[in-house]
Amino acid sequence: MPDSNPSSTPLPAVFQVRIAPDGWVFAATPAQSVLQAGLAAGVELESSCRNGTCRTCLCRLVQGEVAYAIDWPGVSADEKAEGWFLPCVAQARSDLVVEQPMAWSTAP
Repeated sequence: MPDSNPSSTPLPAVFQVRIAPDGWVFAATPAQSVLQAGLAAGVELESSCRNGTCRTCLCRLVQGEVAYAIDWPGVSADEKAEGWFLPCVAQARSDLVVEQPMAWSTAP
């Protein structure tokens, strides 16, 4: 479920993100949002505001950990407990498996 990584723990330079159910895989650095990393790799996730308020990009984190770039993203405590997160403001802190059936590839 989404959580933050203690700042004293060094992070790897790159994490692997897999989008289920389609299986697209891309790399994400700890400094990128999951959404930014997907876009850079040609994997589009639904999005609108890109600042954690509209919830258009809301999807479920099946495996892994993320940290948020903002103090309180638009996800309730219950939603966070169920694994829901906002990839527009979430940064990978481990390899991730993300459930998002509405993702698509922009690669030729």
